[in-house]
Amino acid sequence: MSAPTHEEIEALDAYSRTVVGVAERVGPSVANLRVTRRTRAGNMPVGAGSGVVLTPDGFLLTSAHVVAGRQRRGRAQFTDGRDFAFEVVGSDPLSDLAVLRAGGSDLEPAHLGEADDLRVGQLVVAIGNPHGFAGSVTAGVVSALGRSLPASSGQAVRVIDNLIQTDASLNPGNSGGALVDSAGKVVGVNTAVAGVGLGLAVPINPATRKIIGSLMSEGRVRRAYLGIAGGVRPLPPHAAAERDGGTCVEVVEVVEGSPAAQGGLRPEDLLVELDGQRIADVGDLQRMMVAELIGTQVEAVVIRAGRTLRLGLVPVELVTS
Repeated sequence: MSAPTHEEIEALDAYSRTVVGVAERVGPSVANLRVTRRTRAGNMPVGAGSGVVLTPDGFLLTSAHVVAGRQRRGRAQFTDGRDFAFEVVGSDPLSDLAVLRAGGSDLEPAHLGEADDLRVGQLVVAIGNPHGFAGSVTAGVVSALGRSLPASSGQAVRVIDNLIQTDASLNPGNSGGALVDSAGKVVGVNTAVAGVGLGLAVPINPATRKIIGSLMSEGRVRRAYLGIAGGVRPLPPHAAAERDGGTCVEVVEVVEGSPAAQGGLRPEDLLVELDGQRIADVGDLQRMMVAELIGTQVEAVVIRAGRTLRLGLVPVELVTS
């Protein structure tokens, strides 16, 4: 085997410098979480994970499944040895994000980036606590973008969309930790191991920033609810010609007594627009179910048996437990 060339050594050094720089910059902002549950016998250990510091006064971001369950609390330990008790401020299983509050007052917050700017093949670094090994760092690339993962809370079911797929090694305990770009900005929260060399992270983008803000200020996320199940399908030829092609959502099921039922939606209706916005797939519909629509009448444009209808729907608040 031939010796590496000067160019190869330089490239390796550049790669190493980048990973080392990211680890040194962000590592102090990632906590090892030891999760406990209060019982009559005292606080019992129930799990572990990672968390990312959001503010100097102790707000941490993690995965909702890390702290799932009632009366979850625990301790957050940092690479400098500091150890603080934490409590859950708010949790949103439908995005797999949660916000904690630790007792520290001078923590080092991570800088949040923008996952929408990521490109496939871009270098990313995962920092967390796999199997309890605090401050572990792995590096890889963005393998794919726009992945999906089902999530549920009570009877509510939703798809977490726009997930980041990476080949940076993730293991149990990495959940809630940081996925960081080469500039040292957190672009995702590691959420799942989908296979060997296949990890998924919830992106940091405008939608998740809004969720994080709601969890910090209100302890929960309010979502609108229509009461339909559907799937994507191509627009019929006449509708496609009017709208330059594309897809829509076919209504498969309408929940009895739901806003959709009260507004006149039926199975086999093709939902094309809602509140003036094109609906090309179920993800578009989910993204529109924001708190601002609760109790507000919106117009749904549907195609039924070849005819275009306009229906008034009034979403209610989604109940997740």
